[in-house]
Amino acid sequence: MPSVFIKTYGCQMNERDSEAVAAQLVAKGYALAPSEATADVILLNTCSVRDYAEQKALGKMVNLVAETRRHRPGVVLGFLGCMAQSRGQGLIDRLPDVDLVLGTQKFHRAAEYLDDLRAGRRAQVVDIAEEEGSQSAIREHLVNGHGRRAVTAFVSIMQGCNQRCTFCIVPDTRGAERSRSIADIVAECRELVAQGVKEITLLGQIVTSYGRREIPVNDGRSAFVQLLEAVHPIDGLERIRFTSPHPKGYGDDLIAAYGRLPKLCESAHLPAQSGSDRILKLMHRGYTRARYLEIIEKLRRVQPGIGLCTDLIVGFPGETEADFEETLSLVSEVGFDQAYLFKYSPRKDTPAAALPDQVPMEVREERHARLFRLLNEVGGQKHRACVGQPVQILVEGPSKKNPARLTGRTRSNKIVIFAGAARHRGQLLDVRITRASAFTLYGDPTVVNL
Repeated sequence: MPSVFIKTYGCQMNERDSEAVAAQLVAKGYALAPSEATADVILLNTCSVRDYAEQKALGKMVNLVAETRRHRPGVVLGFLGCMAQSRGQGLIDRLPDVDLVLGTQKFHRAAEYLDDLRAGRRAQVVDIAEEEGSQSAIREHLVNGHGRRAVTAFVSIMQGCNQRCTFCIVPDTRGAERSRSIADIVAECRELVAQGVKEITLLGQIVTSYGRREIPVNDGRSAFVQLLEAVHPIDGLERIRFTSPHPKGYGDDLIAAYGRLPKLCESAHLPAQSGSDRILKLMHRGYTRARYLEIIEKLRRVQPGIGLCTDLIVGFPGETEADFEETLSLVSEVGFDQAYLFKYSPRKDTPAAALPDQVPMEVREERHARLFRLLNEVGGQKHRACVGQPVQILVEGPSKKNPARLTGRTRSNKIVIFAGAARHRGQLLDVRITRASAFTLYGDPTVVNL
């Protein structure tokens, strides 16, 4: 039985794509290798959002080529995903020992191409062409992978992005927006819940743009809110989340949904990117600081305890110290629970790469460190405020850092570590928080019915 190892770089979309490819290959008779050292096929699912991610994947492949071609020449090596899409044949030209380059609309072809490569019917494969219907072509899940029933699952509801932020290469690597039907998504969610999944995260590049060209507004409710309403009644489904949205997608209908759909978790990942109106305009984000804060205020009015996560970029071209201080003040004003922080990275053929006043790397580094310290301080305050409070968690399984303990998440998406029994996996439990670090909560095992 051939074995495959997939290493994933980047976002949750990439994680979902890797899972789907792995599940597809398992269905075709492949085993999942515990590491690259024993695998017959090694695939790198790549990210292009930052240059660092691309260089990391390229460096990894250089090392894999050196090791496998010397000791295991029959191993099939491949690039998947966004960097594969953007660089295509150029990856083979740079690394001739790579066998497969598979773009973002071709994941469902992985098993077919790997069979051809392993059987010698093809020497190399590069496929980055667009494919109509690809958004609905791959829905496999590893819900029973590794001998464990999955508790949570990502469900991809669309592909592509039309936003065209000036810093972002994703519209080129993922293509234009293409949405699945509500019926197709609901059917997939029902299948997952029937196999034991309790929490589903609806996934899209800009998830709140779902169906806006295909599904008309109904009684003031956008296509995305209609989808939430369609998924909500599934028996056995306990929680619904979604990522990543865009502030422009937070209409009053979506904000109201947080108050009237009990399964929709009080958690929002709301990328701000900057606190400066001038920089937001240069980024082509389509909202102002005031509008962003208005959305936060409305969400907290509906769900006062909502957990808020954001994305922030430092060092965007032209960012002055005053602009950066606007971002610092936004973080303090909102009080985010979590954040993903990035140093601006020029991407090929994006408008921002050609802007004047590129910020020196040492300035980006210094601002990144300052903002990181503030985010830790603010996030720590939010987490420490939970100490002594009872929270409900969905138990996902053993903690990655300490398998002797269990981990779960609150409805507001905070991680909780506690001592429990294996039978608690997949259960909703009430735990009292006893201590907190910057981004992790710890529960008292004495309040859990062991």
